[in-house]
Amino acid sequence: MDEKSTEKKIETYNIENSKSQLRKGFLEFSVLLIIGTQPTYAVDILKQLKKANLLVVEGTLYPLLSRLKSQGIVSYSWEESKNGPPRKMYSITTDGKTFLGVLEEYWKSLDSIVNIFITQYEKSN
Repeated sequence: MDEKSTEKKIETYNIENSKSQLRKGFLEFSVLLIIGTQPTYAVDILKQLKKANLLVVEGTLYPLLSRLKSQGIVSYSWEESKNGPPRKMYSITTDGKTFLGVLEEYWKSLDSIVNIFITQYEKSN
């Protein structure tokens, strides 16, 4: 099978949709890890996510931050800006740290399982 027919076959399976679903599942965890490291502005969260090739737009991030705030997982404070209006500085709450710890443990177990499956797959091919 040549490269073009392989690409066409992959398109048929809608690989971008599958990749998008994986990214969405990983996004909340990634955002919490960023905020959990240190209080952060939304624009800086976006920069870190884009740097990691998670390709997130503001329209995706702000509803997520709003939901996390309403759940008590993150909070924000208004910080004065030298060049413009005040900005929201997001930080993780005590409950958020507990929540993130649970997600971290779950991620580690998923990572181990997926790596086992990848190893089995690679050995079979």
